[in-house]
Amino acid sequence: MKLSVLVLFTAAAVGLSIGMVNFYFQHSWYYLAISFGVSFLSSFLVFYYLLEKYIYTKIKLIYKLIHNLKLGKDLKDALGEYVSSDPINDVENEVKEWAGAKKKEIDLLKKQEQFRREFLSNVSHEFKTPLFAIQGYIETLQDCLIDDPEMATKFLKKAENNVERLSYLINDLDAIAKLETGESPINYQKFDFVQLAKDVMENLEDKAKRKNVNLFFKDKYTAVTMVNADREKIRQVLINLMVNSIKYGVENGETAIKIFELHDQFLIEVTDNGIGIEEKHLSRLFERFYRIDTHRAREVGGTGLGLAIVKHILEAHEQTISVRSTPGIGTTFAFTLQKVS
Repeated sequence: MKLSVLVLFTAAAVGLSIGMVNFYFQHSWYYLAISFGVSFLSSFLVFYYLLEKYIYTKIKLIYKLIHNLKLGKDLKDALGEYVSSDPINDVENEVKEWAGAKKKEIDLLKKQEQFRREFLSNVSHEFKTPLFAIQGYIETLQDCLIDDPEMATKFLKKAENNVERLSYLINDLDAIAKLETGESPINYQKFDFVQLAKDVMENLEDKAKRKNVNLFFKDKYTAVTMVNADREKIRQVLINLMVNSIKYGVENGETAIKIFELHDQFLIEVTDNGIGIEEKHLSRLFERFYRIDTHRAREVGGTGLGLAIVKHILEAHEQTISVRSTPGIGTTFAFTLQKVS
C-alpha cells in the first residue's frame, strides 16, 4: 500500500471519529461536516509529514539497500538506480524473497560442509590403507631381506601393488580437480561412437573373460554413428562404466551397449544382468568414494572415483548421465552425446 493511500485512510478514520463525536453533542450535520473536514485535513498533513520523515524514508532506504544487494554491483550499474513507487509493500516482498534465498543458500552450504567432511574423511582413509600396508611390508623386508630372499620378494611385490594403488588414487583425484577447474579442456571432434565402443570392448576382452562376462551390442549397427565429443574422454567414460560392470557383475554375466537415436543426440545405455543396486543408493552413486559394499569394493580394487569422473566428463560436455537398477535383475547407465551428420 502506498504511503498517501495509507495516510488517507488513517486521516479519514480520525476525521470521521471526531465528526461523529461532534454530531453526538451538537446534533448538527453542518458541524459534523466542518469538524470532519478540519480534522481530516489536519490529520492528513500531520500524519503524512511524520510518517514521511521518520518512518517512510527509512523504509525506502532499507528497500534500496536490499534491492542493490540483490542486484549486485555490475547489474546495478547497468540498470541504474531504481526507485520503488510502493516501498512498504516492496520491502516486505523483497525481504521474504531474500530470506528464502538465504535459507536455500545456508542449506546448500551445510550440505557442502557435510560433503567436505565426508570427502576429507574418505580421502584420509583411502590414503592411510595403502600407506600403512607399505610401511608394514618395508619393516618386514628389513627383517627378512638376507635370511629369506623369497619372502622379501613377495613383500616387495605387495608394496609395489600398494604404491600403484596410491598412484591411481592421486591420478584420479587430479583428473577430477582438472575437470572441475576447467584445466582439462574438452577437445571436440567428430568420430564414430560404434567404432570407439568396439575398440573399448576389444581392450577389455581379457578382463571380461576372467569372469566369463560377455561384452556385446544389443543391436547390429551398420550405419555410422557420428558424435561430437572428446574421443579420449568418452573412451574413459566407456571404460569406467564397463569395468565397473565386469567388477561388480556376476560370473557368466553379460554387459551390453545399446544406442538410441534422439532428435539431436544419441542416448547410449550400458546394461548388465548383475546383482543390481538398491534404490536408496542410486542418488549417491556418482559421489566420490561412495561405495555400496565397502568390503567387496576393497576386494575388487579401484579408487572409488570412477563414476565421479564419468559424471564430471559428461557434465563438461554439457550432457547428462543417469542410472536405473533393480536388485537381482541388473543395472543400466544411460548417457547422452551430441549427434552430428
